Amino acid sequence: MYKTYDTEVAKRFTIYNSLFLDLPFDHIFRTGTMLPLLSTACQKGFEHKKTPREIIEGFFEEMLPDNPKKEQFDLLFQMIQYVERQVVLFDSIEDAAYEKINDLGGKGSIRALINRAESDHKKEELKEKLKTFSVRLTLTAHPTQFYPGNVLGIITDLEDSIRKDDIGRINLLLQQLGKTGFINREKPSPYEEAVSLIWYLENVFYQSISDISIRLLSSLGIPLHDWENPGLLKVGFWPGGDRDGNPFVTHETTLQVAERLKKWALRCYYRDLRKLRRRLTFKHVEEVILKVEKGIYATLFEEVQVYENLDQLLDDLNNARKALIEHHEGLFLEQLDEFILKVRIFGFHFAYMDMRQDSRKHDGLWDAIFNLKGIDQAVEEKDQIKQILACNSLPDLPYFKDEFHQEMLRSLGAIDTIQKKNGEAALHRYIISNCQSAKHVLEVYQLAKLTVGEGKETLPLDIVPLFETIDDLAEAPGIMDWLYKLPEYRDHLAARGDKQTIMLGFSDGTKDGGYLKANWSILRAKEELTRVSRENGIKVVFFDGRGGPPARGGGNMHNFYASLGQQVENAEIQVTIQGQTISANYGKQASCTYNFEQLLSAGLENHLYADAERNLNTAQRELIEELANLGYESYKEFKNHPKFVPYLEHVTPLKFFGMTNIGSRPLKRGKGEGLKFEDLRAIPFVGSWAQMKQNIPGFYGVGSAISHMEKNKRLSELKQLYQESLFFRTLLGNSMQSLNKCFYPATSYLKNDENYGEFWQLMFEEYNRSVDQLKKVSQLEELMGDNLVSKASISIRERIVLPLITIQQYAIQKMLEDGKPSETLQRLVLRSMFGIINAARNAA
Repeated sequence: MYKTYDTEVAKRFTIYNSLFLDLPFDHIFRTGTMLPLLSTACQKGFEHKKTPREIIEGFFEEMLPDNPKKEQFDLLFQMIQYVERQVVLFDSIEDAAYEKINDLGGKGSIRALINRAESDHKKEELKEKLKTFSVRLTLTAHPTQFYPGNVLGIITDLEDSIRKDDIGRINLLLQQLGKTGFINREKPSPYEEAVSLIWYLENVFYQSISDISIRLLSSLGIPLHDWENPGLLKVGFWPGGDRDGNPFVTHETTLQVAERLKKWALRCYYRDLRKLRRRLTFKHVEEVILKVEKGIYATLFEEVQVYENLDQLLDDLNNARKALIEHHEGLFLEQLDEFILKVRIFGFHFAYMDMRQDSRKHDGLWDAIFNLKGIDQAVEEKDQIKQILACNSLPDLPYFKDEFHQEMLRSLGAIDTIQKKNGEAALHRYIISNCQSAKHVLEVYQLAKLTVGEGKETLPLDIVPLFETIDDLAEAPGIMDWLYKLPEYRDHLAARGDKQTIMLGFSDGTKDGGYLKANWSILRAKEELTRVSRENGIKVVFFDGRGGPPARGGGNMHNFYASLGQQVENAEIQVTIQGQTISANYGKQASCTYNFEQLLSAGLENHLYADAERNLNTAQRELIEELANLGYESYKEFKNHPKFVPYLEHVTPLKFFGMTNIGSRPLKRGKGEGLKFEDLRAIPFVGSWAQMKQNIPGFYGVGSAISHMEKNKRLSELKQLYQESLFFRTLLGNSMQSLNKCFYPATSYLKNDENYGEFWQLMFEEYNRSVDQLKKVSQLEELMGDNLVSKASISIRERIVLPLITIQQYAIQKMLEDGKPSETLQRLVLRSMFGIINAARNAA
């Protein structure tokens, strides 16, 4: 694959990149000529241990000695724009070669899974598991993708042209790219964020999910019409429902997004119906299909609700199916069954919305409720819970003085409205961020009972606690065990099929406890939660809040899910994806199908094949536990350094994340002026380290932990563990990816800074220590030496953005040394962020 990658991607990029030099715009021609010279100056400058300031100022002295400062800065801005477009070109080339550089029918594919199951006589077991299994990818409202819609359109066309080697069209599209702005002038609203993600549902997921389902069922000889698990592959959706700290999401937003999702699902059905009607031209059938088409048309374009619910639509389609069999020998039945399956998969909801809010907001709402009712809250938590569960009515909205409390209750009311219009599947979960107690779960349960569940026999809503910090993860099993034994909550779970979904947050876990401790704590929490759930007769489903980069639980996701073993409940795979992870891994049909199949296969193989590589024994567990604790102590010491927060605030581009206009979410939780570590959101936290090319959350503590083991003559145990455990191999492999995206020479000037010199040295030493120790444990000559294609991709991307990294650090260095945060320098920092983060594809 590496040779194919070199031919299809690396060499093509060299060829197509040269087209930039001939673009017929004066400033681009000059920039295109000067940029390779700057790239060389950056590369050689860092090799000779020059600072970013020395590199940039030296470049101007040599190339533009007599030009005014303004012209020099203008050229830097033009170079930033040029590099952004180089990144787009490289993305398009890599995407165009996707099928050639990935084995779509190889390991992890549906075809490979079925072949293996057949040869091992596990086909029937596979078919049985498929009846209850599912993979749910949740698209989140956490934006890290900087491309506006018009640029995404050019990227799509550019990829198509590269596939066809259409040089003339490529040249025209590059010209268009050169004149098209990359920056949003204003922040998108939450609704606009939702609209941008619905594009992927309509243009990618609708086709890919249907295709995988149809191929899988056909290969196993399962009739499409009889398939009882249309939710095998699902898409979840957070935009418009995720209120956690985002003051701009309202109940109106939630209703608007739900309406848009329904209409866009119907749009997909309408397009398919028009094609289907060209085949189903028979008596008794055509009139039914025409009725369905007109009904959907009326809903879409005439605002007339012909179908009140999904069952009515399916009844008509099944009538057409029955007539096709009875009167026309089932001619074109396969095409009709495929369409009916799509309708069963996507319903009137298209994607499964979630509502999410912070537990502290619910605390405040209940305080207001008790104040209005004249009830003094108990001191002990168990007594508070009794008071909450005894509350059988809520005060009318106008009595609440805080508009936010009114809005929270209106949001709960929106759930009922959406379920009536789009079906229960449209919004059936409420996620509690920062969940730290049973009370936090029951606060939402009782609020939902008095709003969504009013007048209903059972509550049509799942309450999902989200455990995030290291301490919360440790407490989670005890909290859930207590809830399972509480009669009121146990009755609720019985009405929901004895199923409990629990969300576990990688982002805040890593921020809180460091890379090793967070990953190990989450696995241990899953195992303990599985144990207490099984003991109480509950089927637990884990929902992972994972971002794109390894520091947030990303990296090689399918290996992670394949490695969980039998002590972790394996009913479903549920995971969040965001930003560049959506566009990079699921943005095209080929990549979406490939990555969906990989996740599906990982979960199914974990069930079918219980081997030692997936299941840790007692000695292995003790070894990882020890390593994780050592890493935690190292990270904790670093996190508690007095310069940790000041460095983030005053040196890194953290504060600029709020100025990028890529999303509607605030930079941090809390409204206070000062920066508090606990209020930091994961994206700007992880993203700031990525911008600095330091990637602290993805490796810090790994090197120290392994070094400690080596001093105690136990390195051989870790080597053996790496060879025998897929979990440990994946854990260290993802950390290697973070390290490969580091470039400490860019910030080495900081070692001489009187405020931050010692702090930078700590990072640099741990970086070198981690690289050395990971090579020893993995017995690889170089990091990611067993994944040369990914390594090559990272290497080329980092080389493309080296001028941007240098320009950004030049501006930061100049502001630190001169003590003058000029507007021009701040703009350089801000403008260079876009290309750096887009090139990384999973930087935050």
